[in-house]
Amino acid sequence: MFDGPATPPGLPVDAAGINLMTAAGRTAWRDGQASAAGIRRDGRVLNVDIVRAGAAQDCLIWRFSAAPGTDTLFDPSEIIDGAWGERMGEAGVMIALIGSEGRVRAANRPMVKRATGRGDAPIAGRDLASLLSSDSHGQTRFKLEGPLGTPLRLFTIPVAAEAENGPQLVALIDDDSLRAGEGADIPLQKLLAMLPLGLALADRDGRFLYMNQAFIRAANVAAGSTPVYPGDLVIRDDKTAVADAVRRFASGQTSSGDMSVRLRDRPDEPVALTMAGARGLGEAAVLLSLKDNTEESRLKREVAQATKMQAVGQLAGGVAHDFNNILTAIIGHCDLMLMRHTPGDSDYDDITQIRINSNRAAGLTRQLLAFSRQQTLRPQILQLPDVIAEVSHLLQRLLGETVTLAVNHGRALGSVRADPGQLEQVIVNLAVNARDAMPNGGTVTLQTYAVSAADVRKLGSDIMPVIDYTALRLSDTGTGIPPEILSKVFEPFFTTKEIGKGTGLGLSTVYGIVKQSNGFIFADSKEGVGTSFVIYLPVHKAEEPAQIEAPVKVEKPADLWGNETVLVVEDEDMVRTVAERALSRHGYTVLTASHGEEALEILGQGTQIDLLISDVVMPTMDGPTLVRHARERFPDLPILFMSGYAEEQLRKSIHIDRVAFLPKPFSVKQLAEAARDALAGTKPIIT
Repeated sequence: MFDGPATPPGLPVDAAGINLMTAAGRTAWRDGQASAAGIRRDGRVLNVDIVRAGAAQDCLIWRFSAAPGTDTLFDPSEIIDGAWGERMGEAGVMIALIGSEGRVRAANRPMVKRATGRGDAPIAGRDLASLLSSDSHGQTRFKLEGPLGTPLRLFTIPVAAEAENGPQLVALIDDDSLRAGEGADIPLQKLLAMLPLGLALADRDGRFLYMNQAFIRAANVAAGSTPVYPGDLVIRDDKTAVADAVRRFASGQTSSGDMSVRLRDRPDEPVALTMAGARGLGEAAVLLSLKDNTEESRLKREVAQATKMQAVGQLAGGVAHDFNNILTAIIGHCDLMLMRHTPGDSDYDDITQIRINSNRAAGLTRQLLAFSRQQTLRPQILQLPDVIAEVSHLLQRLLGETVTLAVNHGRALGSVRADPGQLEQVIVNLAVNARDAMPNGGTVTLQTYAVSAADVRKLGSDIMPVIDYTALRLSDTGTGIPPEILSKVFEPFFTTKEIGKGTGLGLSTVYGIVKQSNGFIFADSKEGVGTSFVIYLPVHKAEEPAQIEAPVKVEKPADLWGNETVLVVEDEDMVRTVAERALSRHGYTVLTASHGEEALEILGQGTQIDLLISDVVMPTMDGPTLVRHARERFPDLPILFMSGYAEEQLRKSIHIDRVAFLPKPFSVKQLAEAARDALAGTKPIIT
């Protein structure tokens, strides 16, 4: 107001004003406060209020204000902070009142927000020049917004009678036409802004001139942090390569090229940065493109995980198949030895122990086959609540006293087609894992609910067909699974439990059973909160209402002896020997062959064969090919396939009628029962 550091009453006002301030100052020293009105300065009428202050009451505070009824141009709070300033801001005009010394006296809210980042930040007394910046092209921007900020146009309006020394009103408006540099075209900027691709422009020195929103999202540029160079977006190791590429494209021909870079905030996921030389775009010399490949990376990880699981599954299935042959020989020889010993003999207990451990090993191979989706299933049409009801008593004992079991069933649940025994194993495995994750107790919740096709569509899953499902959710309140481990929980032999407390096959078995039942399973976990597994099984669609019935079991024949002639075809010598000795002990005449060609030679010798028992997978000629040739000559010949693979998988690949299956490993008794059933024309029960 007074152009300098003078203090009252010695201010540049008329003589009458000095007298008024002198008298008011004396009164304030005496009474503690005083006021004076009608002080004139350059055509303005001012009032002053004086208050004595300070710890020792030895200071005076002088407050000057425009007298009521004077020109409102001299009242910043009226023209800037009031409704008039707000109305100007809504029109896109930022205004500030600047003193002759260049400091801001007042500014409207849009001006304050753009200059300081906050609409309520204090701005009075700050130097206007410190809030603005200028580049080599003479373009002015807010310093806070950096070189990528929108250029500004400034207009000054004198508000005092003496324009040279009085305050000025400064108006600032955005000028988008200057954003990409001198000569840049407005339609180009609008085009880049509308394109869904991440695009940016850089000048010959490698500085960013423009970035559209897609580029900002792909580069994950944080709000308020404006990168100056493309190298600011990548990790330190890639900075030099990016800078060299920008300079090369800026000074070379109008060519393009790609390079793999790692962003600073995502160093583990390389992304493709495309550059091309730009000509005729003003200061813009390089066009950069960055693709937001977050979704693509996620899909690649899922495909890689699925491929890995499939490969591991094939390996597990092959190992289990070969191991089943070994277990068949071990269990068979144990059975043959037990026929020569009675309980109480010195060797009887040892042989029994060998057989028990062999059966335990057979259980592990069944888990491997379940993971590789090659396990024999007996699917039925059933309701999930019925399965949970059957296993709930077992769960109560497994979970213990410190863990509470809660069961909630939804309404209108569709029936599913699955093996009830295997579903019970799925529930038990998940419940046991939940119990182990809650050493101090907690709650395990089993919940069933219907999931419509519309709900599946909302889930946005890329792998689940859009059909109706019945879902089963098992959740706990345990310690949770770390994010870096969550993606590995379904892998075989992966376990976080202590040595001796887990094989790492529990969840892989669950995964295999669910997938073999045409379902899907997903895991979700938060550390310290708990873990939940959700299983989606497709609703079974039948032409007629399905009746849920218990499986009908074929009665075992009481007499396992026979006098028929049996041809056993098996490429594994140990399995062939066990089968030959087992059937011979039950009265059969047994012929053996090590492969399909040898079996055809035996069939062509004219010997009456009553039953053909054959392995499925054999070298030179497999079992199904052998059976097709045999059926051409003997159409009614009974066939019994023995295999370590699942019956369902074999039936899908073997289109032969009237064949029975016996899974490996099997005991001597099971082989005799299967042979008797095949000769009788009934399908053997596979356990």
